[in-house]
Amino acid sequence: MPLRAIVDAHVHLWNPEYLRIRWLDGNDLLNQTYALEEYRTHTAGVNVAAFVYVQVDAEPAYGLIEAKWAADRAKEDSRLQGIVAYAPLEYGERTRAYLDALVQIEPNLIKGVRRILQDEADPAFCLQPDFIKGVQLLAEYKLSFDICVNHRQLEAVIELVRQCPNVNFMLDHMGKPGIAQNLREPWGEQIRQLAKLPNVMCKVSGVITEADHQKWNINDISPYIEHVLGTFGQDRVVFGSDWPVMLLAGNYQSWFQTLQEITHALSKVANQKFWADNARRFYRLP
Repeated sequence: MPLRAIVDAHVHLWNPEYLRIRWLDGNDLLNQTYALEEYRTHTAGVNVAAFVYVQVDAEPAYGLIEAKWAADRAKEDSRLQGIVAYAPLEYGERTRAYLDALVQIEPNLIKGVRRILQDEADPAFCLQPDFIKGVQLLAEYKLSFDICVNHRQLEAVIELVRQCPNVNFMLDHMGKPGIAQNLREPWGEQIRQLAKLPNVMCKVSGVITEADHQKWNINDISPYIEHVLGTFGQDRVVFGSDWPVMLLAGNYQSWFQTLQEITHALSKVANQKFWADNARRFYRLP
């Protein structure tokens, strides 16, 4: 059980009438506004003390606009204490101009960057020299990098992390293992390799949407979560909801309760770190 209020390290807010979010097209459940009011409603009964806004994969032209929009939301809800924003890291050294503009939006809120890789056809996209340089630049700006990939891209991610020792990495959604297909390897071994690198942490988020959306149960997902908890250890795992994308497979309360059951055997110290302290430390929250 969480000892006190939790930190949700992976929340999306969006208004598709304001930002162009192409991947929502045709999805009646998600292609609507999910903002602060909806988040408050969906998290009723869960004591969320703070949360991190993670970029929503809007069209790249909206990158800085999205970051400013998210910063404005923080003025409406003090629990929004960190922003992981988009940046075009594939431009290498030329990414610097974008990062200069990004951090000026709200220096105390912009904590990291995410450039989604999961949809790239080339599993080694992140190993292009310019992309590596773009990621390396983040250290100068004291920004972390959220890694959003599927399990087929983990081999390249391991090498990316090795080449960027001065950057702090967060693996989103446990690297999106093939839970619906009951695939354990090579994901399991690649997670072990990644966990050996000291500058990477793992976010237990986006798990139920990698399982069968209609039929998943705790037995389907617990082996994957337990593997991550055991491999990364109590100091390098954090809780995240992936709301509202998670609504494709369940609601906030069901995910929260399921994860409580899986983590109930952890010590009080480990639970406190998982549910709150590790996220505050990684994202440098107040």
